[in-house]
Amino acid sequence: MNVPEIISSIDAEIAALEQVRNVLTGIGNGTRAKKGANGRRKKRAPLSRAARERIAAAQRKRWAALKKGK
Repeated sequence: MNVPEIISSIDAEIAALEQVRNVLTGIGNGTRAKKGANGRRKKRAPLSRAARERIAAAQRKRWAALKKGK
């Protein structure tokens, strides 16, 4: 093998390893947080007080049902 063939072979192996790494870390399959135009993760919009209270009430209801079942 000559040097250009060795380099192209190494480049092919690097590309294959990068694809495997992306699959293992979840890049490209939609499981990670979306990023904005600047490359940073988008922040969630804050929940309103009423929304937080509804969520808390629903969780308390689930906890009560769980305790009642024991």
